Amino acid sequence: MQNAMPSLQYPIFGAEIQCPHCRQVIPALILTDTYLCPRHGAFEAKPDTHDLVHLQSERHWRLWEGEWYRQHSHPDGIRFEIHECLDRLYTQGFRATKVIIADRYQELVSAYLESNPIDRTTQRLYGLPVEFSPTGEQEPRWQVINFELEKEPGAPSKYPQFRPF
Repeated sequence: MQNAMPSLQYPIFGAEIQCPHCRQVIPALILTDTYLCPRHGAFEAKPDTHDLVHLQSERHWRLWEGEWYRQHSHPDGIRFEIHECLDRLYTQGFRATKVIIADRYQELVSAYLESNPIDRTTQRLYGLPVEFSPTGEQEPRWQVINFELEKEPGAPSKYPQFRPF
């Protein structure tokens, strides 16, 4: 008698994945939908949505081209993630010129966008012009990724400080 196919014994992402928090390779638990990180605990794979859920915090992640992207349900989460990315750009000698936010977050973040008193059509976040992406149906990557920063070499003229609202 032949054993069941080995791929059927593992969750949807395979025998091992990188932990979305620490990027350490973590194993799947056989015959479950769970991955276990020694530092961050259990993650459950959801076959119906292709989400990876951190069981302790209930944070959701999705995979796109080998990278895990957190799926936000609160505006502070995505705003903080954008601010962290701006910090990294700054330390690498770049400045952001625009932020493109996934269309699925438009309602979530719209109350936190700044309007220019002169040009009310341009919305800003941390002083940067904001655009929203095409829908996920138009471009599938926007169903997973959260935002992109357009950048150029150089330091920002005014460093964007994170302000909780």
